[in-house]
Amino acid sequence: MSKHRAFFFLNTISLAATLCAAPAWAAGSTAPQAYGQLHANPTGSYQVDPDHSGVQFTIGHAGVGRFTRVFKQVSGSYTFDPANPRQDKADITIPVKSLDTFLPQRDTDLLAAPFFDAATHPDIRFVSTHYVPQGKDRGTLYGNLTLRGVTRPATFHVRLIGAGEVPYLPKPWGGFLSGFVATTTINRMDFGMTAFAAGLSHAVAVRVDIEGVKAAS
Repeated sequence: MSKHRAFFFLNTISLAATLCAAPAWAAGSTAPQAYGQLHANPTGSYQVDPDHSGVQFTIGHAGVGRFTRVFKQVSGSYTFDPANPRQDKADITIPVKSLDTFLPQRDTDLLAAPFFDAATHPDIRFVSTHYVPQGKDRGTLYGNLTLRGVTRPATFHVRLIGAGEVPYLPKPWGGFLSGFVATTTINRMDFGMTAFAAGLSHAVAVRVDIEGVKAAS
């Protein structure tokens, strides 16, 4: 067998092995299927799926622009029952060291004492007190936000994205899922984060995207 034919033969085998190794959930028909939200009853208690959840914040910079950055880790639990809002609750934790501003030196600066002080206060935590629905899929979630060891009331505007059984995803992601987006604006000065007061806006917009796996009943 010539070197050229041997090379072609080996590459063909490698490609076939790769295709065979593709996860079952990735397989599908040649025609693309339409994407749609699921609208099953979301009632239940959920554990946050950290691989499909995240937090981003937007802050004004130098009086001329804004930039948005992220926290890459989030964990916690929540309960949602549209028929009984008094049962609704959320307990969400964000490790401060999961901050990613896409610039290592800036990450180091923000994790230091003048800003987040991650060594002393490693977590940001929100614990809800009550939920007020505003229609079927929206509402206001009230609670307490702890940042840099300071706890202040916080109000999140919450919207249900979808809920339903997702059987094609493997564990730990599959099963009955629900997803929400929650937004708020906080004043960093209220939490003692007063560094660079003239260069960074005091108001910080926060967006939390949460996907959860329903707990077994």
